[in-house]
This record gives sequence, C-alpha cells and structure tokens, in this order.
Amino acid sequence: MVIRSQKDFFAGLTLAIVGGAFALGAREYPIGTAASMGPGYFPLLLGVLLAVLSVAITLGSFGKPDETEKVGAIAWKPLLFVVGANFAFGILLGGLPSIGLPAMGLMPAILALVIIATLAGSGFTLRGTITLAAVLAAGSWLVFVKTINLPIQLWPAFVTG
Repeated sequence: MVIRSQKDFFAGLTLAIVGGAFALGAREYPIGTAASMGPGYFPLLLGVLLAVLSVAITLGSFGKPDETEKVGAIAWKPLLFVVGANFAFGILLGGLPSIGLPAMGLMPAILALVIIATLAGSGFTLRGTITLAAVLAAGSWLVFVKTINLPIQLWPAFVTG
C-alpha cells in the first residue's frame, strides 16, 4: 500500500499515541463500571475512542486517489511558543515551591498564556492581545470562580495581602 495523504497518516499516528497514552494513564485510577464510574473511567473511554478514530484516519490515508499532499517542514516557532505558553500558564498558576517561586494566580497566568501564544503567529498586535487576555480572564473568573465556586487564586499573594 502507498501512503497517499501524509497529513492524514501522521495525524492518525499522533492521535493514536495520544489516545493510547490517555488510556494507559487512566489505568492508574479506579475505573469502576458504567453505573458507578471511577475517576479513570472517562479518560479511559476517551483514550480508547481517540485511538479507534485514529485507526480510521490512518487507514483512510492509504486509499485516497490522486492526492499528493506532503507534510511540510515542522513549524518550530509556533510549536515552541504554544508549548511554552502552556508551560508558563501552569508554572504561573501553581508556582514552583521547590525553587521558591510562588503561585501568581489565574489572572497573570492567563495574561502570560495569551501573550506568549499570540507571539506564535504573524498577526500580533498588543491591543488585540490584551483585549483577548481580558476577555478570557473575565470569562474564566465568571465560569470557574463565580459559577462553579472553584477556590482558585486569582492574584499573587503579595497583591491581595
């Protein structure tokens, strides 16, 4: 068989790896049953469904007629900025107590996430980025703090006292 769509082939393989990792990771938690679900039930189910979907995508990459899609070079700049934005969000939200970095809270973490992630693209504008960060921060506050009452630190401790 000949791979006729490299994009579908590699997308399917990537999804299979992610789905398999979730399914394997979910085994560390009690699974339970459909009537009494444990904390590992939903991640296991989603991991298996993603792996099954990825098999369909990968197999479909072999049978497409007259398609010559090639996978281009890896876009390193967007990859590094988007992954870095997620790391920055996690570190700012939770801090790194092992090295003495305190948690900065949700609002600075969202601001850093948006600024770093928008640097991945070519259409960065400071005004648009700050507007997006403000809307996402307000929406996160509304959903997580006001609606479902999660006890999330919003600002650094030295700001709130």
